[in-house]
Amino acid sequence: MTPRRVLRRLSAAGVALVLLAPITAAVAQAKGPAQAKGPAQTRQPNVPVIAWGSCGTDPKLKPFQCASVEVPTDYDNPRGATTTIALTRLPAADPAHKVGTLFTNPGGPGGSGVDFVQQAAQVAYTPELRAKFDILGFDPRGVGHSDPVTCYPTAAEEAKATAGMPPFPVGAKEERQFIVDAAKLAAHCQTTSPDRLAHFSTANVARDMDLLRQAVGDAKLTYAGYSYGTYLGATYAKLFPNNVRALVLDGTLSPEWYSGSNGDKNPVGVRLKQGEGASDTYEQFLAECKKAGANCALNQLGDPKTVVESTFARLKTHPVDVPMPDGSTVKVTYALAVAITFSNLYDPAGFAGLAEMWAQLANPNQAKAKSAAKAPRTLIEWNRRKEEYTTSFGTVLQPCIEAKQSGRPLAYPAYAAAADRRAPHFGSYRAWVGVQCEFFGLKDTDAFLGPWPNKVKQPVLVFGTRHDPATPYEATRPYADLWPDARMVTVEGWGHTTLLKSACADRITTEYLVDLKAPADGSTCNQDRKPFDPLPTGKKALNLLPR
Repeated sequence: MTPRRVLRRLSAAGVALVLLAPITAAVAQAKGPAQAKGPAQTRQPNVPVIAWGSCGTDPKLKPFQCASVEVPTDYDNPRGATTTIALTRLPAADPAHKVGTLFTNPGGPGGSGVDFVQQAAQVAYTPELRAKFDILGFDPRGVGHSDPVTCYPTAAEEAKATAGMPPFPVGAKEERQFIVDAAKLAAHCQTTSPDRLAHFSTANVARDMDLLRQAVGDAKLTYAGYSYGTYLGATYAKLFPNNVRALVLDGTLSPEWYSGSNGDKNPVGVRLKQGEGASDTYEQFLAECKKAGANCALNQLGDPKTVVESTFARLKTHPVDVPMPDGSTVKVTYALAVAITFSNLYDPAGFAGLAEMWAQLANPNQAKAKSAAKAPRTLIEWNRRKEEYTTSFGTVLQPCIEAKQSGRPLAYPAYAAAADRRAPHFGSYRAWVGVQCEFFGLKDTDAFLGPWPNKVKQPVLVFGTRHDPATPYEATRPYADLWPDARMVTVEGWGHTTLLKSACADRITTEYLVDLKAPADGSTCNQDRKPFDPLPTGKKALNLLPR
């Protein structure tokens, strides 16, 4: 399984939101300046002891070490009940000259940090960086192997309950049913995992990370966060401003937009402006396709935008059944086509495959007649990913217990319609993200929701990609302005985050993390290749983030 395949499955279709004084100081600091309570001011959690061991018998995991630790479920009661955190590390290749541990978070929320490190660390980071750091990934509380939040007693019951749910609803009938299903899901989640959800906030993940920092023996945190991982980074900075050594914040998720602290009363899926980001990247996909000539399959059929837009319109009333190599059939509806397109805008290396899919869908008779062996690889990958999900819907519930909601679930059709006018296709799709949160009465009272300007003294490194579908570039400078000394680097290109896209960005990251050499604010990098350039012989596109 390639790193890109594994990491693409880390969030389900349509739900990705797709990125320090020691805790021996008073836990009052760990709770945040306005949240310290009673006994938590004097009682401190125990620093866990990590017993690193084997990750199993799979030869591919031989370079890695695995462990699990217990952390306080509720930091107001730091010596009370505990929750399990699963973690893994790739040990530094040059331990005699090790700088420390690089903590990572691949985003989501709900992305598995264990999977990210085991499947990506050996390719996502430069040899120099891997020589000087243990690279550590952990499944945040409630995620994956870390006592996951679940919404049904068994995986079979969850699969049955969610079977047939579209990525987003199209038309009044589907919209009504989607809202009803969202309410049912919310009820099941709060019934099945109330205790875990009650302490599920990003702030508690940040507290866990600071405890893990102490457990590995680092005086201060070195961290690389991607997408939602940048929200975790911003939260950590508010709670532990004196504990920062270096932070790489790549693909910035605006904390004001996510939390709703900016006063925007729209649903979280609208506030994040993913519809607008995706629409911009989609237009770039079509424009780059047109310039690519024979390297883009759509050019054989005419103007790429005309071909795709007319196919989008037809799919609304006439879905296409496409046979898969495993004998199954994928019914490509309008909603599914939007979701697959959004997912494949994350990396320009996938643009050619996306164009091939659209070229087949543009001729439904040809698509049906194609043998399963000739099915678009983008669809094959999507179908395979769907079968690989092992984590619960609970992993996408973080906004429900910490972000502000609109309070108007029945208004979602209107929210979606307005968003789609601003960003056709993708505005509606992303507007429905989080509708289940409107039915949540359960909140984590220890969540940190702003204000977001922080007091970190060290320079931090902030990356923004010009055409990013998931964390729009327009959020990058406002995010950087939250930090006293942020060095913003713009990557001129396409896709979500800089991972495996820019040798320039890799060099800047390595110099910053290893030697604390920060670039000038306002620096720029280019990507290494254009979207439809052929990959080098023997190379595959590698996806590194949850979607």
